[in-house]
Amino acid sequence: MLPAYFLIFIIYYPAVAIPQASSWFPSLSEHLWPSRSLYVASGNSINYNPNGSSFLWLPQDSYSGQTFFDLWDFFTGADPTNGQVNYVNETVARQTGLVYVQDNGIVIMKADNTTSLASGVYRNSVRISSQAQYNTGLFILDLNRAPWGCAVWPAFWTVGGNWPYDGEVDIIEGVHDNEHNQVAWHTAPGCTLDTTANFTGTISSSDGVNHTDCNAFINSNSGCGMTEWSRASYGPYFDSQGGGVFAMKWDENSIAIWSFYRVAIPKDVIAGTPNPSGWGAPSAVLEPSDCNLGQLFANHSIVFDITLCGDWAGNSYATSGCPGTCEQRLMDPANFQNASWSINSLKVYRKVLLSARVTNSVTSKLTMEFTTLYLMILLGGLLL
Repeated sequence: MLPAYFLIFIIYYPAVAIPQASSWFPSLSEHLWPSRSLYVASGNSINYNPNGSSFLWLPQDSYSGQTFFDLWDFFTGADPTNGQVNYVNETVARQTGLVYVQDNGIVIMKADNTTSLASGVYRNSVRISSQAQYNTGLFILDLNRAPWGCAVWPAFWTVGGNWPYDGEVDIIEGVHDNEHNQVAWHTAPGCTLDTTANFTGTISSSDGVNHTDCNAFINSNSGCGMTEWSRASYGPYFDSQGGGVFAMKWDENSIAIWSFYRVAIPKDVIAGTPNPSGWGAPSAVLEPSDCNLGQLFANHSIVFDITLCGDWAGNSYATSGCPGTCEQRLMDPANFQNASWSINSLKVYRKVLLSARVTNSVTSKLTMEFTTLYLMILLGGLLL
């Protein structure tokens, strides 16, 4: 009979020292040393802070499939942005087909597109907020399409309970049939964009003035924001490309947003081992250099909504190229065939620091592996 330490060597050591072996003994290696197994299995999933410390983004919450709506609250108050909508409760939304989950697990949320309305009557729609609240995280939304169309104003965002003192992050937002997503932050006074940061978008502006001050109490609450460069980030072209992925990384280092159309989704996102450091420059980013992120962003719920007309879509309607007036647009349900979310999943990851710093050095890697082997041999000896 082989000694216990020899059996441990045969079974365990290959899974540590040989990368391919993680596929031979995945459950065993994960049981013996979960963090190490994850590193071996995912390879490039280790992230690094500016100070060199390493961490992983590990799964925290997943919103998808038939249980999607179990984890959300339906907002039924008047629209705070003065949209001409009636936000309905979950019972009404389900009964009228404004929310449902398809047999294939795809989640649908939409504004009413079947009811003809008299002039001045508001159209039914939905707004939901996650029951869970977050303080930092990596939020990855995979969707097939987002709402668009004349008079339509959708948003996917996070917001704190004490607005604006707990902050707001608008991840997806647009109006009418615009082609470029607009990212924005709204905060208490004392937060501005670092215009020298590394991002690919364009700082939003109006009347020739850049929106760099995030203060929600000035400039009609325009906040600070950036417009994505890609015309596949919002509207009809985004939908025609099969949708894609939006990601928001919120930690002590920054609040950054990326978007990827369907064929460009990073492999690590698909694998469930996200590593934002490999995604290139974000579309938009808020740096801590000019904004105290820990103080101004807290206790955020996730929100989806579809409003119509209102402060943005209503006020911009006359210059949008859309026909008639925004109020007239509301009357015909045929105008809202594209006012719907089609969601594959929303996944939230939490940041977990690694207990030991891992480097790409061959020497360091071998030291870790042989130290592990030595400890396992000692353990085996104690079992004899």
